Amino acid sequence: MIIIILILAIILFILSLIHFNWARGGIWGFENALPTNEKGERILNPRKIDSLIVGLGLLGFAFFYLHLSSLLTLAIFELIMHYLKWIIPSIFMLRAIGDFRYVGLFKKVKNTKFGRFDTYYFTPLCIIIVMLGLLIAY
Repeated sequence: MIIIILILAIILFILSLIHFNWARGGIWGFENALPTNEKGERILNPRKIDSLIVGLGLLGFAFFYLHLSSLLTLAIFELIMHYLKWIIPSIFMLRAIGDFRYVGLFKKVKNTKFGRFDTYYFTPLCIIIVMLGLLIAY
């Protein structure tokens, strides 16, 4: 189980680093990570603070799983830990399901650059995070 926890923590840590890079003005992968409509116009226009907030959340999730592995001890109440085991996979499950138009498994707009990245990378990664998170929660 510790291997699964470490894999999930590493994935979340790397995702947080990507978001921190965007928050400081980096552009690597930024365009490919934003949904667009059929005309190629962005649907979301996140600000740097948005990337920072998401990065902090992902980093917190990574620390949470490291805490579960006993490799890192955090002062978190057991009740919060119990709920986080289910909340984190739920967040990524909602992302994997998507908005039924531009994002996720059931999106209708698939032939954009983001649509292809979402189909082949982003949504499958979310599903992997969900599966690993549920394995850990059980």
